[in-house]
Amino acid sequence: MRFLTRRGFLALAAATAVIPRATLAAPVRVLAFGDSLIHGYGLPPEESLPAQLEAALKAAGDDVMVINGGNSGDTTASGLARLEWTLGGGADAVLLSLGANDGLRGLEPAETEKNLRAMLDVLKQAKLPVLLAGMYAPRNLGQDYAAEFDAVYPRLAAEYGTLFYPFLLQGVVLDPALNQADGIHPNAKGVAVIVEGLLPEARALVEEARGAATQG
Repeated sequence: MRFLTRRGFLALAAATAVIPRATLAAPVRVLAFGDSLIHGYGLPPEESLPAQLEAALKAAGDDVMVINGGNSGDTTASGLARLEWTLGGGADAVLLSLGANDGLRGLEPAETEKNLRAMLDVLKQAKLPVLLAGMYAPRNLGQDYAAEFDAVYPRLAAEYGTLFYPFLLQGVVLDPALNQADGIHPNAKGVAVIVEGLLPEARALVEEARGAATQG
């Protein structure tokens, strides 16, 4: 049996040490966290937003895994309640998209902002890059409500320095050809339109996550 010298043992230990994930060329894990628009209400899993976004990012050359962290019916309050538990599954970056149900229910914009701010604080503490996808209020709730609600997302994005996509449903809302029969949830074609709009910011999110990993 061959015995190692102390120097040889240290060299072997260094060579076989577990490499921190920050230095690994592993897929970037993007957690898509939101409500039914993220979860893929009424769609097969392969046509959901996370699945289509992952496919688009991979087609663009990004090594990623987009995790479906959507939960149908979530408000910002219920999203906040499950965020830390969801993060326990592992993530390198987060696409945060909540608030649509707050608007549909006419909840106070100040509460929506409070909950989103709390989530952004959790993600900041976890040192996770964020892409915040905004939402617009239903216009039947009046101009004052809409103005107050719509202003929440750009204000938070500026305050926290996150990547920002102003309106998740841009190019899809109110188009019957891009929505399911309920007129609220995108169909597969509608999701493809959303993904096309999100893609530049999503790629920037992946790049930011890789940069954060490199810096340790």
